[in-house]
Amino acid sequence: MAAQIIDGKQIAQQIRSDLARQIQERIEQGKPRPGLAVVLVGDNPASQLYVKMKQKACLEVGIHSEEHRLPASISQGRLLGLIDQLNSDPRIHGILVQLPLPDGLDEEEVIMRIRPEKDVDGFHPINVGRLAIGADTYVPCTPAGVMKMLDWINYDPAGKKAVVVGRSNIVGKPVAQLLLKRNATVTICHSHTKDLMDECRQADILVAAVGRPQMIKADWVKPGAAVIDVGINKIGKKTVGDVDFDNVKEVAGWITPVPGGVGPMTIAMLLANTVRAAG
Repeated sequence: MAAQIIDGKQIAQQIRSDLARQIQERIEQGKPRPGLAVVLVGDNPASQLYVKMKQKACLEVGIHSEEHRLPASISQGRLLGLIDQLNSDPRIHGILVQLPLPDGLDEEEVIMRIRPEKDVDGFHPINVGRLAIGADTYVPCTPAGVMKMLDWINYDPAGKKAVVVGRSNIVGKPVAQLLLKRNATVTICHSHTKDLMDECRQADILVAAVGRPQMIKADWVKPGAAVIDVGINKIGKKTVGDVDFDNVKEVAGWITPVPGGVGPMTIAMLLANTVRAAG
């Protein structure tokens, strides 16, 4: 029996509708409109597309959105100066610096400069640390979206074997922390993992976030598993995930498509973090 498709677009639209209602209620109560500032450095086409999608989403739910486009030649000092300005702006509750930054700019220093309470990406070391100890914090948007999708299908990770393929600071590590917090038994796999296929086949929950197109094959997947594909890869003009979707869907119990799976959830969770940051 083919897997149930987890429709990220549908879930994200429901989240946006709920946020739009919350924002309208806030304004009627005299509270400030949530504000998000997006900083885009350089002319990376993928980054420009992401920023455009985020702005459209903000407009849809009623978040005040500001875009700051800067040349790739900008100095580290001027970029940090803009961050300082946004940190002190009461209209701005969330700050997002679109990554990656052009060569010559220090991403770590830029992330560190954002005040933790405005770090709606969840990348600041203070928020990363709070996540690691299980404290309440801003969760990186893609991992938060992954957990929301599991909740949507009423899949309780407690007692389940979860395997995360990929150990990035943006997805792999935080999604592992979130699964651990929900009482799953978690294994993180990476390029040095021995018997990767065997590790994946043990997973009740398999999260693919490695950035290799269609790497996860049908015989890597435990029958009935929940397969969450975070990968976004290009094969010619076609966008595919890290999972061989057409074949894996015949084995898995649930599966996310690419596109239309985790991607829409990432933006929805950014909006949710921004509303939360507004207090």
